[in-house]
Amino acid sequence: MNISYLLGFSIALVLMLITTPKMIEFAKKINFVEQPNILARKIHTEPKPYLASVLIYSIFWIVFMALSRDFSMKVLLIFISSFLIFSIGLVDDWYKINRKDLSALPKLLVQIFACSLVFFADIRFEGFYLPIYNTYVALPIWLQFVFTIVWLFGVTTVINFTDGLDGLAGSISCISASTLFIVAQLKGHYSYALISIILVGICIGYLKYNKYPSKILMGDSGATFLGFMLGIISLGGVMKQATILSTLIPIIALGVPIFDNIYVVFKRIKEKKPIYVGDNSQAHYRLMKKGLNQMQAVMFLCLISISLGLFSIIIALLNY
Repeated sequence: MNISYLLGFSIALVLMLITTPKMIEFAKKINFVEQPNILARKIHTEPKPYLASVLIYSIFWIVFMALSRDFSMKVLLIFISSFLIFSIGLVDDWYKINRKDLSALPKLLVQIFACSLVFFADIRFEGFYLPIYNTYVALPIWLQFVFTIVWLFGVTTVINFTDGLDGLAGSISCISASTLFIVAQLKGHYSYALISIILVGICIGYLKYNKYPSKILMGDSGATFLGFMLGIISLGGVMKQATILSTLIPIIALGVPIFDNIYVVFKRIKEKKPIYVGDNSQAHYRLMKKGLNQMQAVMFLCLISISLGLFSIIIALLNY
């Protein structure tokens, strides 16, 4: 294994394990804490400190920059865009813990702008190969822009909507990042593989304190950051100049949150409910209504995610 991967994983993991207890104390000290029953979909029965997102964001960039030493314009744009995603999520978290609601429009506009910066960093869905005809189909620039924004915004949102049970969003992100790490290596996209493995280390360290019963939460700021970075890895490390078949890899790897939220969107449209407002219609809530407890629901969805991840890797190997 490349020493950078081992270092990235190990340093990120150790830093999360060491600093999270301090962040728990700090969040409690400044009262950045989610009170129980603020929202109907929240199931915690005791106060939970936030701000794990601050560690997730900071540790990622510290480790990545220390190991990659990449100070290019592309990395600068990714840094700025991810900071925007993290920041508007943190504002949203502040509103929630103060029993308020941040309007969906500001968050939507900031996220779309952040996704646009990634496009201008030349991380985009440009087209695909048709192996049968040995031809590359390049999409028009406007369609590249639309597909890129829809993908990044979509992955950011579905990972955020997955963050409803202790350990769920962190586990799904960890499994997805592990899958994308393997695929990015197979395709020779080593920078994106490094991003992936750092996220794996961060997620495992976070899950030490977020598994049921959780001691800290990452809120919208953490979940949207993880989703945003997974979307970037997918575009740059998997979908770049891919065949039609291999474009399915990130969709399958992120299949649990993607397909669940497609179902949820159609359900909300049918019931004439707002699409962007969270509720208790996600798969994890439906599983609990069927009688599963929190740990069982998380394990069930993780097993499905692992299976889909393995299937994605098989597809990647067939196209290798």
